[in-house]
Amino acid sequence: MSRGATAPEDVPWGLRIEVGRPSRTVRHVLLGADADTARTLVGTVTEPATCVKAFLPPADMEPWFPAGWEPTEPCFLMAVDLRPARVRTPDGYTAAVETADGVARVRVVAAGGELAARGQAGLTDTACVFDQIITEPAHRHRGLGTAVMAALTRAALERGVSEGVLGATVQGRALYEAIGWKALAPLSGFTYRPVTS
Repeated sequence: MSRGATAPEDVPWGLRIEVGRPSRTVRHVLLGADADTARTLVGTVTEPATCVKAFLPPADMEPWFPAGWEPTEPCFLMAVDLRPARVRTPDGYTAAVETADGVARVRVVAAGGELAARGQAGLTDTACVFDQIITEPAHRHRGLGTAVMAALTRAALERGVSEGVLGATVQGRALYEAIGWKALAPLSGFTYRPVTS
C-alpha cells in the first residue's frame, strides 16, 4: 500500500508481491515455510531481481540459495503500540504531513527549502506500516528521524490506527528502539541476480 504495489497474493509458501521496479520485480515472503518448500520456490525463479524474504537469520536461509543469489541488507521486523508523540523539529526546519489514498507522507524541509528528511506509512484499519524513513546525510543527528516518526504516528492515530510495524535496517533499529519500538524477528532476504556473459 505504501509503495503503490498490487495487493499480496496468497501462495503456498506465504505471500507473493508484484513490486514492479527494475531493482526488485517480485518479492516472495516466506511465512512458516520449511526448507524444502523454500528450495522448491527458489528453484522456480527465473526472473532477475526477484527477492525472497523470511523472518529468519540470514545463515538459516543461505543454504537454500544457489549461485546467482545475493543477500540483501540485514533487517528486523519491528512493532509498537502507537502513542501520541509531540512533533519537534529543530530551529530552521519545518515538517508537513499529507494523507491521501491510505498513505501518510511526511516531509521535513530546511530553511532554504531543501528536503532534509521524509517518511511515509501505509494505513489500514488497525495497523500501519512505516516505510522509507530517510534523513539526508547533511541533516543527520539533529532529531529529524524522530520528528518524522512522531508526525507519522500522529497521522496514524488520527485515523484510528493503534499499531505500527516496520522493517528496520541495522542503523535504523537504534533510532526506533530509542523511541519505544521492539524488534520481533530478523528480516532477511536474498535477491536473484544471475551472472550474464
